[in-house]
Amino acid sequence: MRVLPFFLLLILSACGQSDEFGEAQLTPEQVSLGFFEAIYVDRDVDKAKKFVSADIQEIMDHYHIASAVQRHVLGLSMKQVTMSIDEIDIDFFRKFTDDVTVVVKMQGLKGGRDWIDDRTIRLHKIGNTWVIVEILTEKGRIEG
Repeated sequence: MRVLPFFLLLILSACGQSDEFGEAQLTPEQVSLGFFEAIYVDRDVDKAKKFVSADIQEIMDHYHIASAVQRHVLGLSMKQVTMSIDEIDIDFFRKFTDDVTVVVKMQGLKGGRDWIDDRTIRLHKIGNTWVIVEILTEKGRIEG
C-alpha cells in the first residue's frame, strides 16, 4: 500500500515541464516578471541577463548598473516598483507558438511621485526556453 502514494507522486512530478537538468521551465510571464524584478527590485543586471537574448545582454553589459539599464535600455527610471502582467498575446495554443508579446505594468515612484507605466517586450522560444528578444518602444505613458 505504500507504493501507491509514491507512484502518484512520480506521475504528478512528471506532468510539469522541465529542461534536461530537471529545472522547471519558465512561462513567458515568469520570464518577463523575472527580468523586470531583477532590474527594478533587485537592481541586479547579471541576474536580469539570464532572461534576455545575447544581443540585449551586450547592451546591458555596456551600461553595467541597473539604474543605467532602466534609463537607457528601458527608458524608465523608477524606485519602489511593483509589477504585474497587464497583457499577453497568447492563449491556450501557446505550445504551438514561438513568439509572444507581453505588456508588464509597473507602479512605483518616479522622481519622488507616484507613477504607473508599462513596457512591452517580445519573447521568442528557443528549444524549451523563453527569452526576451526585443524591448518595444513605448508610444505613451500613464501617470499615477
